[in-house]
Amino acid sequence: MNNFSELEGELKKLRPVQPSAELISRTESALADAGQSSGNIIRPESRPGGSDFRISWLGLGLGLAAAATFLILARVDLRPGDKTKAQPAGNTLASATPTLEQRAAALPNYQAAGLTQVVYRRYDEGLVFPRGATQPARRVWTTKRETLRWRDRESGAQLSVSYPAEEVTLTPVSGQ
Repeated sequence: MNNFSELEGELKKLRPVQPSAELISRTESALADAGQSSGNIIRPESRPGGSDFRISWLGLGLGLAAAATFLILARVDLRPGDKTKAQPAGNTLASATPTLEQRAAALPNYQAAGLTQVVYRRYDEGLVFPRGATQPARRVWTTKRETLRWRDRESGAQLSVSYPAEEVTLTPVSGQ
Protein backbone atom coordinates (compact mmCIF):
# COMPACT_ATOMS: atom_id res chain seq x y z
CA MET A 1 0.00 0.00 0.00
CA ASN A 2 2.80 2.36 0.88
CA ASN A 3 4.42 1.91 -2.58
CA PHE A 4 1.21 2.91 -4.32
CA SER A 5 0.72 6.07 -2.28
CA GLU A 6 4.27 7.18 -3.08
CA LEU A 7 3.71 6.43 -6.79
CA GLU A 8 0.47 8.37 -6.78
CA GLY A 9 2.18 11.36 -5.18
CA GLU A 10 4.89 11.36 -7.84
CA LEU A 11 2.30 11.14 -10.63
CA LYS A 12 0.39 14.13 -9.21
CA LYS A 13 3.56 16.23 -9.29
CA LEU A 14 4.13 15.55 -13.02
CA ARG A 15 3.15 18.35 -15.44
CA PRO A 16 3.32 18.40 -19.29
CA VAL A 17 6.36 20.03 -20.86
CA GLN A 18 5.85 23.28 -22.74
CA PRO A 19 5.99 22.73 -26.54
CA SER A 20 9.05 24.05 -28.31
CA ALA A 21 8.93 27.19 -30.47
CA GLU A 22 9.75 25.08 -33.55
CA LEU A 23 6.66 22.84 -32.99
CA ILE A 24 4.41 25.87 -32.57
CA SER A 25 5.70 27.49 -35.80
CA ARG A 26 5.27 24.25 -37.82
CA THR A 27 1.69 23.88 -36.53
CA GLU A 28 0.84 27.49 -37.44
CA SER A 29 2.23 27.09 -40.97
CA ALA A 30 0.36 23.81 -41.49
CA LEU A 31 -2.92 25.44 -40.44
CA ALA A 32 -2.29 28.38 -42.78
CA ASP A 33 -1.59 26.00 -45.71
CA ALA A 34 -4.76 24.02 -44.98
CA GLY A 35 -6.89 27.14 -45.47
CA GLN A 36 -5.32 27.79 -48.89
CA SER A 37 -5.56 24.18 -50.18
CA SER A 38 -9.28 23.81 -49.38
CA GLY A 39 -10.06 25.12 -52.89
CA ASN A 40 -8.30 22.09 -54.44
CA ILE A 41 -10.73 19.57 -52.92
CA ILE A 42 -13.55 18.46 -55.25
CA ARG A 43 -16.83 18.19 -53.38
CA PRO A 44 -20.24 17.10 -54.77
CA GLU A 45 -22.66 19.88 -55.48
CA SER A 46 -25.64 19.98 -53.18
CA ARG A 47 -29.09 20.71 -54.56
CA PRO A 48 -31.02 23.80 -53.47
CA GLY A 49 -33.73 21.63 -51.90
CA GLY A 50 -31.16 20.05 -49.62
CA SER A 51 -31.59 16.51 -50.97
CA ASP A 52 -28.66 14.91 -52.80
CA PHE A 53 -30.81 12.03 -54.13
CA ARG A 54 -31.07 11.93 -57.92
CA ILE A 55 -33.21 9.68 -60.09
CA SER A 56 -31.58 8.09 -63.11
CA TRP A 57 -34.48 8.41 -65.54
CA LEU A 58 -32.67 6.42 -68.21
CA GLY A 59 -32.13 3.44 -65.89
CA LEU A 60 -35.70 3.60 -64.59
CA GLY A 61 -37.11 3.76 -68.13
CA LEU A 62 -35.02 0.83 -69.31
CA GLY A 63 -36.01 -1.24 -66.30
CA LEU A 64 -39.72 -0.59 -66.83
CA ALA A 65 -39.39 -1.38 -70.54
CA ALA A 66 -37.67 -4.69 -69.75
CA ALA A 67 -40.41 -5.62 -67.25
CA ALA A 68 -43.16 -4.79 -69.75
CA THR A 69 -41.42 -6.83 -72.45
CA PHE A 70 -41.14 -9.79 -70.09
CA LEU A 71 -44.84 -9.62 -69.20
CA ILE A 72 -45.84 -9.44 -72.86
CA LEU A 73 -43.59 -12.30 -73.96
CA ALA A 74 -44.36 -14.53 -70.98
CA ARG A 75 -48.08 -13.73 -71.18
CA VAL A 76 -48.38 -13.53 -67.44
CA ASP A 77 -51.99 -13.20 -66.36
CA LEU A 78 -52.18 -10.96 -63.32
CA ARG A 79 -55.91 -11.59 -62.81
CA PRO A 80 -56.99 -14.96 -61.40
CA GLY A 81 -59.30 -16.89 -63.68
CA ASP A 82 -62.17 -19.24 -63.01
CA LYS A 83 -59.68 -22.07 -62.48
CA THR A 84 -58.39 -20.63 -59.22
CA LYS A 85 -61.72 -19.66 -57.68
CA ALA A 86 -62.66 -21.65 -54.63
CA GLN A 87 -65.32 -24.28 -55.12
CA PRO A 88 -68.06 -24.65 -52.50
CA ALA A 89 -67.23 -27.05 -49.71
CA GLY A 90 -69.28 -30.21 -49.66
CA ASN A 91 -69.33 -33.56 -47.96
CA THR A 92 -68.26 -35.47 -51.10
CA LEU A 93 -64.87 -35.49 -52.74
CA ALA A 94 -64.69 -35.43 -56.51
CA SER A 95 -61.78 -37.02 -58.34
CA ALA A 96 -59.78 -34.69 -60.56
CA THR A 97 -58.95 -37.55 -62.94
CA PRO A 98 -61.62 -39.19 -65.08
CA THR A 99 -62.44 -42.85 -64.61
CA LEU A 100 -60.88 -45.62 -66.68
CA GLU A 101 -64.06 -46.05 -68.76
CA GLN A 102 -64.21 -42.32 -69.56
CA ARG A 103 -60.61 -42.32 -70.77
CA ALA A 104 -61.05 -45.46 -72.82
CA ALA A 105 -64.22 -44.08 -74.45
CA ALA A 106 -62.27 -41.05 -75.66
CA LEU A 107 -59.84 -43.28 -77.62
CA PRO A 108 -61.15 -44.84 -80.81
CA ASN A 109 -60.99 -48.67 -81.08
CA TYR A 110 -59.27 -48.99 -77.70
CA GLN A 111 -60.78 -50.89 -74.81
CA ALA A 112 -59.67 -50.73 -71.19
CA ALA A 113 -57.32 -53.59 -70.41
CA GLY A 114 -56.35 -52.81 -66.84
CA LEU A 115 -55.48 -50.42 -64.06
CA THR A 116 -52.62 -50.88 -61.60
CA GLN A 117 -52.18 -48.77 -58.49
CA VAL A 118 -48.96 -49.05 -56.48
CA VAL A 119 -49.15 -47.27 -53.12
CA TYR A 120 -45.80 -45.82 -52.07
CA ARG A 121 -46.81 -44.02 -48.90
CA ARG A 122 -49.88 -43.52 -46.77
CA TYR A 123 -49.80 -40.79 -44.13
CA ASP A 124 -52.57 -40.46 -41.55
CA GLU A 125 -52.79 -36.85 -40.32
CA GLY A 126 -55.34 -37.68 -37.66
CA LEU A 127 -58.34 -35.54 -36.84
CA VAL A 128 -58.73 -32.26 -38.71
CA PHE A 129 -61.50 -29.68 -38.74
CA PRO A 130 -62.29 -28.82 -42.39
CA ARG A 131 -63.78 -25.44 -43.26
CA GLY A 132 -67.54 -25.38 -43.18
CA ALA A 133 -67.80 -28.77 -41.46
CA THR A 134 -69.68 -29.25 -38.20
CA GLN A 135 -67.71 -32.29 -37.09
CA PRO A 136 -64.08 -33.39 -37.31
CA ALA A 137 -62.79 -35.69 -40.03
CA ARG A 138 -59.80 -38.00 -40.38
CA ARG A 139 -57.45 -36.96 -43.20
CA VAL A 140 -55.33 -39.61 -44.95
CA TRP A 141 -52.79 -38.70 -47.67
CA THR A 142 -51.91 -41.45 -50.13
CA THR A 143 -49.04 -41.23 -52.64
CA LYS A 144 -49.22 -43.76 -55.43
CA ARG A 145 -48.42 -44.52 -59.08
CA GLU A 146 -51.27 -45.40 -61.40
CA THR A 147 -50.76 -47.31 -64.65
CA LEU A 148 -53.60 -47.42 -67.16
CA ARG A 149 -53.55 -49.94 -70.04
CA TRP A 150 -55.68 -49.99 -73.18
CA ARG A 151 -55.73 -52.52 -75.98
CA ASP A 152 -56.96 -52.29 -79.56
CA ARG A 153 -58.70 -55.58 -80.34
CA GLU A 154 -58.46 -55.10 -84.08
CA SER A 155 -54.71 -54.47 -84.41
CA GLY A 156 -53.53 -55.84 -81.05
CA ALA A 157 -51.77 -52.58 -80.22
CA GLN A 158 -51.42 -51.73 -76.57
CA LEU A 159 -51.20 -48.35 -74.88
CA SER A 160 -49.88 -47.92 -71.35
CA VAL A 161 -49.78 -44.66 -69.38
CA SER A 162 -48.16 -44.37 -65.97
CA TYR A 163 -48.22 -41.27 -63.73
CA PRO A 164 -47.82 -40.38 -60.05
CA ALA A 165 -50.95 -39.54 -58.08
CA GLU A 166 -51.72 -38.13 -54.67
CA GLU A 167 -55.04 -38.71 -53.00
CA VAL A 168 -56.50 -37.06 -49.92
CA THR A 169 -59.34 -38.85 -48.18
CA LEU A 170 -61.52 -37.21 -45.53
CA THR A 171 -63.56 -39.62 -43.44
CA PRO A 172 -66.17 -37.98 -41.15
CA VAL A 173 -65.81 -38.90 -37.49
CA SER A 174 -68.73 -38.68 -35.11
CA GLY A 175 -68.06 -38.37 -31.41
CA GLN A 176 -70.40 -39.77 -28.80
